[in-house]
Amino acid sequence: GARRARRKRSFRRRREPRFQIYLNSKEQLAMKKFTRILSLLLCLAMVLGFAACTVKPDGGETTTEETVPADTTPINITALKGPTGMGMAKLISDKNAQYNISIASAATEIAPLIIKGEADIAACPLNLAAAIYKKTGGKVKMIAVNTLGVLSILENGESIKSVADLKGKKIGATGQSATPEYVLNYILEANGIDPKKDVEITYYTDHAELATLIATGKIDIAMLPEPNVTTVMAKNNSVRKALDLTEEWEKATAAKGEKTSLAQGCLIVRTEFLEAHPNAVKAFLAEYKKSVDFVNGNTEKAAQMIADAGIVPNAQIAAKALPNCNIVYMNGDEMVKTAKANFDVLFKADPKSVGGAVPADDFYYTGK
Repeated sequence: GARRARRKRSFRRRREPRFQIYLNSKEQLAMKKFTRILSLLLCLAMVLGFAACTVKPDGGETTTEETVPADTTPINITALKGPTGMGMAKLISDKNAQYNISIASAATEIAPLIIKGEADIAACPLNLAAAIYKKTGGKVKMIAVNTLGVLSILENGESIKSVADLKGKKIGATGQSATPEYVLNYILEANGIDPKKDVEITYYTDHAELATLIATGKIDIAMLPEPNVTTVMAKNNSVRKALDLTEEWEKATAAKGEKTSLAQGCLIVRTEFLEAHPNAVKAFLAEYKKSVDFVNGNTEKAAQMIADAGIVPNAQIAAKALPNCNIVYMNGDEMVKTAKANFDVLFKADPKSVGGAVPADDFYYTGK
């Protein structure tokens, strides 16, 4: 019995190491499987993380962005000759097949195109945008302010040093029943001058006609926008910029406790088109902003593009005028604040200037 007990103990001693080795092998195999599964899960998480992130163009830190499906629907766009259309120059030069861009010679051409659906997006005077909104019962929305003040008082002489000096003078002007008339009247009244009694204002239908009259010395004082201001001063070095009406507007609004920037141009979109193709409109705005940035940062190249597009007669005038044209891209809350302030002032000056009523909040599209 004792011998059998010794043999059993010896057998257990011989078997235990082998059994322990077997257990260790099973544990190692299980651990390897677990490690592989964990590695696969980590790789999958990294792939999903990279898919949700994009790198900023400036090489900065990555930011998570929502993927917006592309909408390549063709867009019919109308831009206006002069400063209101200048920001479109690079976009026109790029010849993006999605954008069919035409140039209108006068603001009166824009409303029929939008109302008939022949234009989906238009660059137009600020007050015209409000008038179209009113006339169509809200079938357009503002998507950006694109031009600030571009008006000046030119004088063939040295007598005008302040707005007060205009009292009793004869002034040639353009833009009757449009923003220029209301801006001039507002500034005159803010300086104690009655536009109907204290000055004699003659309105001309064509900028070029008025520009020729003051350049040739047939009239002494004129209110003109860029690039006509630059054209006149290039033709006759006796003509000077007596008053910058953008500065005078800011002084006048500040004196009344409602200081604001003078905004004269904007972009509008047909509400129906926006609702059907919001991503196409967002993509256009991104491209338009790039175009504005290029125009403001590359005067000589942009001037040639502006001339080639027929927005301004020649590149030389465009290059000289561009720094004074206040081309901007203003959207979101800043657009709303600036536009509302201008509409309030224009409405008080003459309700007809904004179509009879200040646009409601649904007029503004901020992308939200």
